[in-house]
Parts: sequence; C-alpha cells; structure tokens
Amino acid sequence: MASEVQKLEIFVKEALQRGSARPEIEKALTAAGWPAVQIKSALSGFADGGFPIPVPKPRPSLSARDAFLYLVMFATLYYSAINLVTLLFDFVDRAYPDPGDRMGIFWHETTGHWPTAAIICAFPIYLFIANFINKEIRANPAKKLSPIRRWLTYLTLFVTICILIGDATTLVYNVLNGDLTIRFILKVIIAAAVAGTIFLYYFCDLKKEEKE
Repeated sequence: MASEVQKLEIFVKEALQRGSARPEIEKALTAAGWPAVQIKSALSGFADGGFPIPVPKPRPSLSARDAFLYLVMFATLYYSAINLVTLLFDFVDRAYPDPGDRMGIFWHETTGHWPTAAIICAFPIYLFIANFINKEIRANPAKKLSPIRRWLTYLTLFVTICILIGDATTLVYNVLNGDLTIRFILKVIIAAAVAGTIFLYYFCDLKKEEKE
C-alpha cells in the first residue's frame, strides 16, 4: 500500500508527464489541502527540462559510512567544546581563586592537563572530518541533504540553544539574588561564547543551504 508521500509523488509525476505546468500542479495540490513543504519537495524531485517524460532527481540516502562520519564529527565537536569550557573555567579559577577554597591552589595545578589533552586529541579529528565531508559535498552537492547530517545539525542547534537559555537563566537568577562575582560573570560569558559560536556557525550553514 502506497504511503501519502508516494501517492503525492506519483500524482506529480503523472501530471508532469501529461504536460501540466508546475504552478498549475502546485495550485491544484494546495487547493486539495496538501502542505506547501510536501508540494515543494515532490516537485523538486523531478528535474526541469525538455525531456518527454519527467526525469527524477537523486534522493538523499542514509548510509552507514555517512552516519559514522557525522557521528564522529559531532561527537568530537561536543567533546572539544566541553573540554574547552572546562579549561577556560580553570583559568578563571586560577585568576580569581575562591578565598574559602584552601585546596584550590593545589587542585588547579593539574586540573588543566586533562581538558588540554582532550582538545589536542579531539579537535584536529573534528577539523579533519569536517574538511573531508565538505570536500565530498562540493563534489556532490546532493550529500548536503543527508538525513543524518540534518538531524545532527538540528540536534546541535537544540543543545546549544538550551545551554544559552540555561546560561541566561543562571545569570538573571544570580542578579536577582545579588550574588554576582567576577568569577561567575566570566564563566557565564565563556559558556555563552562557546555555545553561541557553535549555534551561529551551524545556523548560518543551514540558512545558506536552504537558500541554495
């Protein structure tokens, strides 16, 4: 039994085959109650041209290889970002030590080693895989529509926007309590800067992709 999407694609194909113009097909489907996004997707599945029958365009597919590359890329991005924030927090704690923390001086002597090592190991892997994927996309733009890529990108946007909201909430809460210190303000700025940079990068990438 054909799904709703398959029925829509079959209708579009037959309409194009009979010589109907795309605006006419879009108008008829809109009048029938089909969402604009589904109509656009179905019409974009066939190439414009003078060929006697509708020519289907290649559809994005999910392969184990693509899933592996994108999972590793985003995992190393998250890992690098978390450890970068941890390292910068450690610098803030060293610059503005807590007077009540007697063990802080000795504790912070080695706490920066792990996040530094993590960044040195993970971030180059992220850059390498991101560059490799971008080269493949330039060679085959259809790869931009990879489902795993879009899902993980939107997941990244969701995670970063949650961090930014939580960061802002924490700041407002401390302002209302009158509990603001230089240490706290710097840590809020660091968390917002890292999460905001990641959000803006992938948000702009999606906007550019949708425009193209």
